[in-house]
Amino acid sequence: MIINNIGAIFNKELRSYFASPLAYIVTSLFWLLTGFFFVYLLFGKEGIIAEVAKLEQLGQAIDIDIAYNFLLDYMGLMSGLIIFIVPILSMNLYAEERKLKTLELLATSPITNWTVATGKLLGVVCFFTFMMFPVLIYEAIAFSTANPPINLTVPILAHLGLILLAASSLSLGMFISSLTDSTIFAAIITFILIIFLWYLDGIGVIVSATISPQLGEAISYLSLLKHYDNFIKGIFDTGSSIVFGSYIFLGIFLTASSIETLRFQR
Repeated sequence: MIINNIGAIFNKELRSYFASPLAYIVTSLFWLLTGFFFVYLLFGKEGIIAEVAKLEQLGQAIDIDIAYNFLLDYMGLMSGLIIFIVPILSMNLYAEERKLKTLELLATSPITNWTVATGKLLGVVCFFTFMMFPVLIYEAIAFSTANPPINLTVPILAHLGLILLAASSLSLGMFISSLTDSTIFAAIITFILIIFLWYLDGIGVIVSATISPQLGEAISYLSLLKHYDNFIKGIFDTGSSIVFGSYIFLGIFLTASSIETLRFQR
């Protein structure tokens, strides 16, 4: 029964994205920017192909794994786009229902808050994964001509890391959305929160130098960007997976608790 309920919420949420003009606008901009960065990094004046050509003209030995270096740069830019994409995708998860006064019905329904939150998160993560399809096509074409050929484990882990990064951020954005009926406010707070969590590594360095190395290391370990870097380098780290999973669980837990508070009030 729980799985059926999650599936029903997931299906409803996913359909709502495919019926939303805003989702199509965001997707179109995402595809446009990812295509532009792909061409620029590969064929631009300062792209990796131009860099290799300069080395060949100078007669220098080429000791560059072109495909791997391109993947690192490209996935780094992709993570930057997520900062702007995630707040827009997550802002309507609950805020719109608060605005339309339907959240009270959801809060007092027989379906548990955990079920609703999980179904909504799965729906938005699935839509984000759909947005990634053209990117995979770009990369498949580029990597098919790479010499030496790239180890397929590296791009697979890189994209897994990107999805986990998005899921973690979307889960926390969902919680922010459950607290307000303003979608714009939810998007802004989510944007600020994501930037803060991404750059905890830098804060940890400052804390290590000024207060305590142990405390600084602990803060750095909570950085989303730090663990994402492990994945795009082709490193499967159990600790990084646990951190991403913890953020996803935390977002669902806080969202369910937020709706439970509304249920208790009613």
